[in-house]
Formats: sequence, structure tokens, C-alpha cells
Amino acid sequence: MTTTEKPGEAGPEAGPRFFRDTATVFQREITPSLREPTAILFSMAQPLLFLFLFGPLLAGTSGFPASPWQWFVPGILVMMCLFGPMMAGYNLLVELGGGSLERMLVTPLNRSAMLVGRTLKEFALLLVQAVLLIALSVPLGFQLHPAGVLAGLALLLVFGVGLGSLSYVLAIAAHPGGELFYAVTQLVLFPLMLLSGVLLPMDFGPAWLQVVARINPVSHIADAERALFAGQLLDPSVLAGGIAAVAIAALGLLLGTRAMKRGV
Repeated sequence: MTTTEKPGEAGPEAGPRFFRDTATVFQREITPSLREPTAILFSMAQPLLFLFLFGPLLAGTSGFPASPWQWFVPGILVMMCLFGPMMAGYNLLVELGGGSLERMLVTPLNRSAMLVGRTLKEFALLLVQAVLLIALSVPLGFQLHPAGVLAGLALLLVFGVGLGSLSYVLAIAAHPGGELFYAVTQLVLFPLMLLSGVLLPMDFGPAWLQVVARINPVSHIADAERALFAGQLLDPSVLAGGIAAVAIAALGLLLGTRAMKRGV
């Protein structure tokens, strides 16, 4: 008696196959970006504008709990993580329109690997940009704490995987028109960013705004990033930020895997 394994169905070698398929999808996704490295530099335009044009304004402002650069640079990294992975679904919309994703869905590729490989590509680009931004920040007065920087980047990885997965779910739901994707991302992105205090301390705002910010998970992740980049690995905000990032990643992977298994 023989059995036929459905596309994407878990088999006896599910573990090794998951990592192999993740590597295959990651290589497929990252190759076009490696062929056009200038596009990565152009995508740095907005963070660099904030760093060199907005950062000096904060450097002359009092009231920060630590050095303004130590406070501002982690906030910029969180902002980059918001915009990069959250807009990752745009590429999926293009593939849906061209029919290439449907062709991938009939292959034996693991569905979760298809999702994780794509989100890891987004984080790889984010990591390159983050390293460049941190290197440019050091001459401005940013102090490096290697252990904290590594922990902070790991936290961004978890957060980015969750956001990227949710973006893919939204792209599948918005197919074929795509209008829903653009409407929801614009509607969600800016309130999340403005209410997270990545650009200015929420302590400067009125009490009601601070209350709203407390229920924003991104504000907890931003606080955790600032503590980690300051070398305060055991700060209570690190635990709160870690819980928020893991919750977003778990939700994104759960919904994303379901969407991939269901197909489009």
C-alpha cells in the first residue's frame, strides 16, 4: 500500500525538511535584492534623514532619561522594523497578481517554511540597514554595548517575523484588488508609530495619550530596545517588550501558516 503526500503536508522528515525549505525560500527571495544592492541603500534614505536632521534637534533638548542618541537610535530601529516587514506583503501581492505564488503552492514546499523564509529575507535586509545606522550613529555620540545590541537585534528579529507574517496574511486577504492592503497598513502603521514614542518621549504628551500608548505593544518593544541598547539587560521593560514581541510573532505565524495552507 502506498500513500501520497499532499503539497506542504508534514511528513516523517518534517524537521529537516522545514529548515531545508526555509533556506530554499530565503535564497529565492534574497537573490533579487543582492543583485541590486543600491536599492537597499535607497531604502535607507528615510532613517538617515531622521538620524541626521531630526536627531540633532533632540540632542539639544533636556528631559531625556539618558543620552538623546542612546534614546533615539533604538527608536529609529523600531520604526524601520515597523515599515519594512509591515510592507513586505506588497511583494506577495505582486506574486499573487502574476500567478507565481499559486505555482509555488502546488510544490511540496512546507507552508510554514514559505512564510518564515520570506520573513527572514525581510529581516536580513533590516539587519544590514540596522548595522549601517548604528555605525553612522557612533560618531554622533551613540555608545555601543555589544551584548545589548545583539539582544536588541534578536528582539527585532522576533518582532519583524510577526509583523511580516501579518503583512502576508493581509496581502492574501486583499487579493486580487490590493486596496485593502494599502488602506489597512496606512491606517495601522502611523498610529502604532506615533503612539509608541519612537520619535519623542510619550512623557511629553498629555495623560490620556500616555494611557493609550501603554496599551500599544510597540511602545513596550521600543522601551525594551532602549534598555538593551543601553546595556541594561535585566531591566523590567526587557521582559515586557519580549512578551509583546513573542505574542506578535506567535499570532503572525499562526495566522500566516493557516493562510498559506488554505491557499489563495
